[in-house]
Amino acid sequence: MFLGRVIGEVWATRKVADLEGHRLLVVEALDAGDDPAAPMVTPVVAADPMGAGVGEEVLVAFGKAARVACGGDGDYALEAAVVGIVDSHQLAKEGSS
Repeated sequence: MFLGRVIGEVWATRKVADLEGHRLLVVEALDAGDDPAAPMVTPVVAADPMGAGVGEEVLVAFGKAARVACGGDGDYALEAAVVGIVDSHQLAKEGSS
């Protein structure tokens, strides 16, 4: 799961039935960090059952959690989904305890 910002939308007139009715958003990670233990490719395309808009900060889930969030039982043809629209967040500063 990661925190990101919606930077665009994807339109596809032809797609698998599982994706019918789902908006597809382009989401960029807010803080990709320099942690080589957790590499992440951003931006990602995520299904959006929440109704997020461009510029909003969102929480994105991957895998089965994403598929279940879109109403499936884990067998949907998608890998990422917006599971929350973030009102605010706070990150601890480096070096603080």
